[in-house]
Order: sequence, then C-alpha cells, then structure tokens
Amino acid sequence: MVAFTILALLAQPLSSLTGNDPYKEHTNLLGNGSVPNGLGGGISVNHWFGVTPLRGVDLFSIVAYGTRVSLGIGVASSLISLVIGVVLGLVAGYYPGILDSIISRTMDVFFGFPFLIFTIALSVVVPETFPRPMLLILVLGFFGWPGIARLVRGQTLSLNKRNYATASRVMGASPLHVLWCQVLPNLLPLLIVNITLSIPGRIGAEAGLSFLGVGMNPPTPSWGRSISDAVQWALVDPMYLIFPGGALFLLTFGFNLLGDGLNDLINPRGESHENA
Repeated sequence: MVAFTILALLAQPLSSLTGNDPYKEHTNLLGNGSVPNGLGGGISVNHWFGVTPLRGVDLFSIVAYGTRVSLGIGVASSLISLVIGVVLGLVAGYYPGILDSIISRTMDVFFGFPFLIFTIALSVVVPETFPRPMLLILVLGFFGWPGIARLVRGQTLSLNKRNYATASRVMGASPLHVLWCQVLPNLLPLLIVNITLSIPGRIGAEAGLSFLGVGMNPPTPSWGRSISDAVQWALVDPMYLIFPGGALFLLTFGFNLLGDGLNDLINPRGESHENA
C-alpha cells in the first residue's frame, strides 16, 4: 500500500526520469505487426515495463498514472458512500418507526437497482465535457451507501440501548449529542475497517467499467482500459496485460490484507457485527 501510494504521488517525476509520459508515442520501437521490439515487450533502461503495441506508449507511465486514477476514484467514492451511509444509518437506527421504514425500503431499492446498466446509460447521456473521474466518483459513491447504512443501523440499534446512551438521554442530552458523542465514537473502529475493505471493490468497479468502455475515456490512463486493449495482444505481447493486471491485483489485494489486519487488531476476539 505504501509503494502504490508513493507511485501515485510521484507518477510524474518517476516517469520523467526516463523522459516518458502516458501520452508520448515511441513508434520507432515497434517492429512487424506493431509489436514492440526486444525482450518483454521492449523492456529497457528507458522503458522499465516496455511499451504498448500499436502506439509504443511507455507502459510504466500508464501504470503509474493509472494508480492515481484508481486510488483517487476508489478512496473518494468510498468516502462519499461512508458519509451518506453513516448519516442515514444513524437516523434509521435512532428513530425506529416511519423514518427507519423509509430508509430501509430505500436501501432495498438500491440493492436491487441495475447499477451497471444505469452507469452505461448515464455515460451516454452525460456530456463529454463533464469530467469522467468526477462522474465515476459520484456514481460509485451514490450507489455504494446502502451496505454501510445497513451496518450502521444495526449497530446503532444496539448501542442506543447501552447504559451510557440511556444515561445521556436521562440527563437531557439531545439526539444529536447522543449520536455524535455516544454512538458514533463506538462505530469508528467498525467504519475504519469497512471503508478499508470497500475501497478495493470501488477500484475493481472502475476498472471493470473502463474495461467495458464506459469508464475513463482515452487518453486518460486507466488500468481497466489498458487491460481491455491488451486482451487482443495477450498472445504476442503478454507483458501489456501482465503489468496493468498485476498492478490491479496487488492494489486490491493490499487493501484487503490491510482491512483484515485492521479487523484483527480492532476486534481481536473475532466478534462478528451482525446487521439488524
């Protein structure tokens, strides 16, 4: 995780060390059939991961700049889902009744909503001038809150019956005070683990949408679109598929390991948090 974070932050200076960027073409490095010359798809001192077929773009630059896109969209969309889910989950758990029923039924609607079809349709309707990273962040964040809300709702129902919450209400504390000072602090460890485990799912979703052609638009570097382009070259230039695919695997794998480690650290007895 540290390595990918550094790669994302230093994508520009690291790529410029060899005078490359994800938009510069090196067609002189391509041989017959537009396949890169040399070992490993043209791996050399100036091209650490080789170059892409057909256009000869430096593959390390694509992977480095693509890390920015994947991490940025994954983290930002997860934070949006976290805010929406926590607010609605706290309200639903603290006010069992009409509000709880409305929010719970809304969760059910979102769980059954055809997210992929909607995203594909939305990518056609939204003007090209609208920033595509922002569109993906908003879509992934808006449709990702129900799981967090259901988790927070269940825990709020339980925590709201604890002695410290009851004592606060008896002493005249407002619902906002109880939720902010009594319930939410006890939810923080659970929320930290949850958002850590949700980020790889958002990264994979962005890669999947880009693979289908409805995610990031060219020439913006994207692992998903690179994997899509590399499929047809897999037999003649496997490195074009291995490097962006390996980066996607390692990043999501790292987040899952981090989430599991935090869960073991915060919850050493292995107590499960059941949704109500």
